[in-house]
Parts: sequence; structure tokens; C-alpha cells
Amino acid sequence: MSAGTFTPRPGAAPVSRMILAQTALETRMLLRNGEQLLLTVIIPALLLVLFSAVDIVDTGAGKSVDFLAPGILALAVMSTAFTGQAIATGFDRRYGVLKRLGASPLPRWALMAAKTLSVLVTEVLQIALLTVIALALGWSPQGNPLSVAVLVLLGTAAFSGLGLLMAGTLRAEATLAAANLVFLLLLVGGGVIVPMEKFPGGVRSVLELLPISALSDGLREVLQQGAALPWGAAAVLAAWAVLGLGAAARLFRWE
Repeated sequence: MSAGTFTPRPGAAPVSRMILAQTALETRMLLRNGEQLLLTVIIPALLLVLFSAVDIVDTGAGKSVDFLAPGILALAVMSTAFTGQAIATGFDRRYGVLKRLGASPLPRWALMAAKTLSVLVTEVLQIALLTVIALALGWSPQGNPLSVAVLVLLGTAAFSGLGLLMAGTLRAEATLAAANLVFLLLLVGGGVIVPMEKFPGGVRSVLELLPISALSDGLREVLQQGAALPWGAAAVLAAWAVLGLGAAARLFRWE
């Protein structure tokens, strides 16, 4: 045994390894949180089953599940990237978790990258589960999976920026109330379950500019109608992503 066998090697781990470790931690914490599971998994699944099985809302010609499934997928993205992330990050900030992590070898940008990767991992699990449920209900998806992936990534960026902006500027209790209120309002007025055609013309024009409307309608164009990438919806999501992430980067308070 040489003299240097047990010589310590001080220094931080590579940033990539720290990001992966933090991503795994964030994902485990989210999946162990009953309230987060209710928001991100159980509610979207129940809405999909309920509105597909019971003729409550007129979704037009064809099977209800063909209209509802893309909207519920969009709702799942919003529930994780916006509502769940805003609430979790807001309370991390309140309890000083972000301040302590900001003083660790993990760079602040790497912490945000880990949170984003955790959101993406959760979304993959959500989409897989909801897809299985929708297929069991008779869903017949069409379109290019690559177009779906582009829309989901743009939607994730848009909602993540808005969620981080809310968590980094409001008190945790205000974030909790506001995030849940926005979730409910967009569930009703974002084209998730109720077709946009049901709204008056002027109201509809405004609602169509919301990120949830762009994502649900974009996914519906691809998965229900078999269209190529809907550039209009993609442009709306990209604009929200730039605005949300840019504002969060400038205004986010770590304490």
C-alpha cells in the first residue's frame, strides 16, 4: 500500500455530476409529495377518464377522448412546470433552502438546470401514464411525435419561466394561492376541456394567446388532426418562454 492511497482530493465534483445528483433529489422529493402527485398525476388522469366517459361537454364530432387527450397532456405539462414548480420553489426560498444551495459548490444556474431536468423527467412519467389511460379509453393519436416533443419542450420552457418568476418574486403563501388559482382558471379557459369555439369572439382572441391555449390547441392539431408542427402555437409558446425566463432571470430573489 503506497503512502498516498488515502490522500484526500479536495474540490467540488464536476458540475454535470452535481446537476444529475440534484435532479435525482428534486425528482424524488416531488414524487414523494402527496399534494404534488395529486396535482400532477391524479387530477389530470381523473379529468381524462371522467370527461371521456361522461358526455358533459360537447367536444364536437368524433370521440371525446380524441379531443380531450391532447388538452389533458397540456394540463399535465402546466401542472408540473408551472404550478408544482412555483409552489415547491417558493417554499424552498422561504425556508432558506435556495440560499443555502446558492452558497454551495452547486452554481445557481446549475440548480435551475436541475429543477428543469426534474420537471422534464416528471413530465415523461406523466405523459406515459396519461397516454396509456387515453389509449385504453379508445384514443387514436395521429401526427409526428417529433412535433409533439417540440411543443412540449416549448411549453415546459414557457411555464417554467412563469413559475420561477412567481416563486422568485412573491411570498410563498401568495405563490401557493396564485399558482392554484391560475391552474383552475386556465383549466376552464385554456381550451383543455372546453373547446375555444365555445367562448365569445373577443374573449377567445385573448385566450388563444395564453400558453396553455397554444399548447393544448397545438397538440390537438398534431395528435387529432395529424398536422405538421403548428408554427403559430409554437411562436406563442416561444414568446412566453423568452418573456418568462428572461423576467425570472432578472427579478428572481434568492432570499
